[in-house]
Formats: sequence, C-alpha cells, structure tokens
Amino acid sequence: MQLGQELRRLRQNAPRDDEDGHGLTLAQAVTGLAFTESKLYRVENGLSGLPKVQDLKELLDRYGVNDPEDVAFLLDVHKNSLQRGWWSPYRSMMPSGFGMHVGLEGDAKILRVYQPDVMFGLFQTEAYTRAQFGVAKPIDERTTEFVERNVEIRMRRKEAITRSERPVEVHVILEEAVLRRVFGTPAVMCEQYAHLAELAALDHVTVQVLPMAEPVYRARENFILMEFEPPLPRVVSVDIQDTVSLTDKDTDIWRYTRRFDAMRAGAPGPRETPRFLERLAREMEQS
Repeated sequence: MQLGQELRRLRQNAPRDDEDGHGLTLAQAVTGLAFTESKLYRVENGLSGLPKVQDLKELLDRYGVNDPEDVAFLLDVHKNSLQRGWWSPYRSMMPSGFGMHVGLEGDAKILRVYQPDVMFGLFQTEAYTRAQFGVAKPIDERTTEFVERNVEIRMRRKEAITRSERPVEVHVILEEAVLRRVFGTPAVMCEQYAHLAELAALDHVTVQVLPMAEPVYRARENFILMEFEPPLPRVVSVDIQDTVSLTDKDTDIWRYTRRFDAMRAGAPGPRETPRFLERLAREMEQS
C-alpha cells in the first residue's frame, strides 16, 4: 500500500513532455513498459505487488525521480513490499480478499470493529472457533484440514492484540445476540465469556455490547475500520457474502465511521461489559 501510494503521487506530479503542467495518466505512465495499465492501477491501489525491481526503476525514471536518497527509499519500500506474510501458505483456505485483510489487520495501529453475528475473530478462544467451524463443516462440505487450518489462522491472528510490542488498539462493538448465540457446550461459552472479560481489561482493548432491547441504530453488515501509521491511509474492511471488500475511499471511510460512532454512542459504556458477561455466564451455567 505504501509503495502504491508513493507511485500514485509521483505519477500525478510527473512532468509531461508534450504539454505544460504535470501529471500522467495510467496509460501514459506505462507506454512502452513491460506491464499494463491495469497492472499499474492494481499496484497503486495496494492490490498487488510489483515483482520486478527493473519495472520500478523504469517508472521512477519516467516520473523524473533521480535523487539517490529518494530512489534508495523507494527501492527499500519495494523490497519490503515483496516479503511474504505468515498467512501466505493458508491462502487457498481463505475467502476472496481475506489474505490482504489479515496482513492489514496485523499492521494496523487502531481497529474499530462492529460484529453483529459471531464473536470477533481476534477475541475467539480455540474451543469457540473449533465449535463454530465444526457446526458448518458437514453443511458446507468442508474437510478436516480446512477446519484445522482455519483454527490455526484465527489463533495466529490474535497475536496482533496479545504481542508485547505495539499491540493493536482495538475498540469492538458486539451485538448481544453474538454473546447469546451458542457454539459448542455451555462450558465453551463460559470460557469465551471469561476470555473476553480478560481482553476487555487490557488498556488497549475496549468492548461494548449493544443490547437487543435498545432501539438504536445498527449497521447491516460487520465491518472493521483500520487506521495505520502515516503515510498509509485508513481502510475499511466489509464482509459481503463470503467475500472481504477493502477500500480506502474517503466516502466509504466517512460513512462507516459515522455508523461506528452512532453505535458506540447507543451502546452502554465499556464499564458495563464485565458485569454483563458475568450475568451471561451465570445464565449459561444454569441452562
């Protein structure tokens, strides 16, 4: 994403040979080069990498970038962009777009999350995750390998919150229905409640529960707003029919920020969450 953002900025400020002013179109930028306009579009939008360093050097030459320090900086960004993430071996097990989501999730500074259906993935216990996939396994005709690999992925993703250095700051709004929807046994659910309470006690984790009886605004789909260290833009990730949609368009960021803020204002404060979880655990133990 950083490489793409830098290349887009350089293209938009590149000098033109045939007229006064600055700025090249995508088509003008790739004329005579060994890759297409659509390829450059995907690179600029962080949707794919630029594998060949020679391609980058040719672009920089076309954009008039010849300062040794600037070139060295961009070559370093390019080198880092080609590193494979830990999730790469699992790509075949992931829904469309989810590999990029996982990478961004781990690099984010702040996550603002709304989950109306199931427990937020980074908050799940292993038993809860396994029970969730187990229920769907025969219906969706998934293999045991698929289930086990996805359990591994989810447990590994949790490190973004629990790591000692620069853990991700997380603010999650859960629907009450998420906590009442049973996966596995009552013991599995009680363990999940206790784990959630432990996470909510961390300084960098905030959890609010939106009661079912509250007549407040609710978004129609789950989403995650991701904020990064500059110069990376904010991104919103939305689940739509087993496909993860990612965008950094300002209009989408503003829209989902308004939705999150409305639900945050409508839900009880985070101090109420531990008491609510204790009450749910008592109800579950008596069931």
